[in-house]
Formats: sequence, structure tokens, C-alpha cells
Amino acid sequence: MTNTLAFPMYAVNPRDNARLWQAVEGLLQARGLSVRDGAGEALLAHWRSPELLLSQTCGFPLMTQLPEVQTVGCFHYTAPGCDGIFYRSFLVAHDTNRDKRLVDFRGLRAVCNSVDSQSGYNALRNLIAPLAVDGRFFSATILSGSHRQSLITLAEGRADIAAIDCVTWALLQRHEPELLEGLRVVGETPAAPGLPLITAGSTSAETLSLLRDALKTLVTAPDYREVCEAVLIGGFSEVSRQPYSLLLDWRDAAEKSGVTQL
Repeated sequence: MTNTLAFPMYAVNPRDNARLWQAVEGLLQARGLSVRDGAGEALLAHWRSPELLLSQTCGFPLMTQLPEVQTVGCFHYTAPGCDGIFYRSFLVAHDTNRDKRLVDFRGLRAVCNSVDSQSGYNALRNLIAPLAVDGRFFSATILSGSHRQSLITLAEGRADIAAIDCVTWALLQRHEPELLEGLRVVGETPAAPGLPLITAGSTSAETLSLLRDALKTLVTAPDYREVCEAVLIGGFSEVSRQPYSLLLDWRDAAEKSGVTQL
């Protein structure tokens, strides 16, 4: 039976994330679906587990590493840079580089959370591809492990630019504003479909319908308004894999131009 539930992607504030988990757990239990907490599991193993009932992943691994999962839908976030299911990344640099355009970062250093990240890696590679020479634009790229660590790397002067998920940026502005001191948004990426909610490939059509019904209730019922507002959730839409093919188009275009890596 599929029963793992987790929201690992925007867990900037543990208390707010726990309240979201508890709200969804209650909604699922009311529909006859028991769950256990999947937090703390290695992400790829968690997403690939046949016991996965509901989780949130990134669109790039969805299309490149998770062919077996089903998409449940996508939250609408209220952070600046979001519109419906779509979101974008902000290009962030130290305040001393606030007047630079992207082209001015040629030969400087980038920092990314991971190579399988849409917001931190694929979106940035898509932007720099037309500007690259012999497949290169940056002099070096650091892999930090998280958007939060990328921002620390920028603040410490060990890198010059990063692409940061706009929802993460907004949550950090709210909960850790000191982390962003001395950093500025200097640009943004095109919009892309946001982080998909997924379930195991073995989840039945009936259970999938119950999941979607629970999430629609989460974003519409007054009882959950405070929970949703705390994590910047403003709506929910059912979404198939099809919109996420855009992310593969970005990857393929960059690689065709010779930019196989940042």
C-alpha cells in the first residue's frame, strides 16, 4: 500500500512545513488514506519508492530520473515571480555586482545547488547558452547542495552569481532575512512549470482522485488558509507531465549549443 507523505522541497521553516504535513495528513485520513512521514529519506529513493503516496519533487528530475511516477498536480505559489503553476528563478549576486547584466558575469564564478535542479542549474544553463563561447561562459561552477548554501557561498565571496528559486527566496526573506543581507536580485529566468506533486506509478486511479480532492480542499477551505499562507500556497491545479517537456527543451537547446554543463 502506498502511504509515504512528505513535502521536502520548501521546508525553510520546519514548524510551517510540519503544519502543512499535518493538514494534508488529516485530509487524507478523512478520505480513508493512512500515511507515514517520509521526511529524512534520501530524496531520490523517497520519490522512487513504491510506497510513495504524495511528495513534491523538482520538474527536472521528474523528467530525467522519475519515469515511473505519476503527477498529481502543482501548487500555485504567491511569491513574487510566480503565476499560477508557473515560477521562475531569480539571478542573485553580491550587492557590489548589482548593476551587472548577465553578460557581464562572463568568466566569473557561478554556484548551483545541484546539477539535477531546474531552478538552480537547468534554468541558468538555458540563459547562458546563447552567450557561451566554445561551450563555456563561467570560469568555474561550485555545487553547493542547496539554495540556502548557494546564498551563503555568494555572501562569502566564493562565487559571483546564482539562480535561486523565487519561492525559496521569498521564504528566506520572511524567516532568515539576515542570510540575504548584501545580496541583490540582478535578473530572472523565464517562467517554467513549478515543482510537481507526485505519487507512485502503482497508485490507483481512485487514490489519485482522492489525493487531488484533498489538495483542492486544502487550498479552498477556510480552515486551512493560515497553513497555506504560511508556506505561500495560494492554489492547486491538476497537472500532467506534458508541461514539463519545456525543461527538456531547455536542456536540449543548451547542449545543442555546446553547453553540456555550466
